[in-house]
Amino acid sequence: MAQPTNLFDTYDSVGIREDLSDMIYNVDPSATPFYSKSSKTKARNTHVEWQTQALRGSAVNAHIEGDATSADAVTPTVRLGSRTQIFKNAVVVSDTDEAVDNAGRAKELAYQTLLIAKEQKLDIEKALFANQGNVTGSNVLARKTGGVPSWLITNVNFRTGGTPSGANPTGDGSNSRTDDGTPTAFSQTKFDDVMQSIWEEGGKPDTVYLSAFQMNVALGFTGNNNQRSAVQAGDETVVKSLAVYVTPWGTVQFQPSRENRSQDVFILQDNMWECAVLRGTKNVALAKNGDNTTRQVTTELALCSKNEKANGAIYDNTTS
Repeated sequence: MAQPTNLFDTYDSVGIREDLSDMIYNVDPSATPFYSKSSKTKARNTHVEWQTQALRGSAVNAHIEGDATSADAVTPTVRLGSRTQIFKNAVVVSDTDEAVDNAGRAKELAYQTLLIAKEQKLDIEKALFANQGNVTGSNVLARKTGGVPSWLITNVNFRTGGTPSGANPTGDGSNSRTDDGTPTAFSQTKFDDVMQSIWEEGGKPDTVYLSAFQMNVALGFTGNNNQRSAVQAGDETVVKSLAVYVTPWGTVQFQPSRENRSQDVFILQDNMWECAVLRGTKNVALAKNGDNTTRQVTTELALCSKNEKANGAIYDNTTS
């Protein structure tokens, strides 16, 4: 049967509120495992400094009864420093948009501010893993904090001979490493060699940060203590994981990371890294400039390597 003449139905209406769930499902790729695990301390300046102390190697320690005592040689501390980096994002929302009834959130400004805060955490994680050295900054140049690669020089595996040839940084956070122009595949041999090197230096690494591509390589590591396949009781779900990897040199957990470069694999002792926070994440309302409202989210911090010898890295890995 046909509709009556001039019937106004839902096909004509433009004012119907969409059938949107008021719960917005935020598929959140903002997992920031390294930033979340690193300890936080208070920075008091834009240049954060600390000292490291190395123990001497072991020696034969036997003395004649009653002999005179002489002092041991003293190993001085090493003074290191890092620069704070300012992370800043802002959102501007019209006052009309703030007043209307938006599906999925009570207030548009609060919702958008939360989004940029989450995105800023991603930016922080990316900076912590970035191959960048500390930048002092000026009135025309932004300060930058040295990323993990700028500190690691002792327990590293990288390729040389390409164009350019791979090379370490100075190891004090002041400059970046040089990536080799001819990468090679990540392997279990490379991984085990670096784990042994860290152990020999006294480190106790606990987390391996790597991209999805390198994680898939790691899933192929052989041995009865690494890859696991299990069937969950009741739902017949097959779980393939590499939750824990046990070696003679220590036990580590593999943590896929979206924010470190795909060619880098980091083997870190998490408590040997610290974020010195000068300004914790905070959102503030900026001065109004017309019929809108602007909010700014800022964080300022520096990455501090408390002892690079407790960590390691495998660089110049192929990514496809």
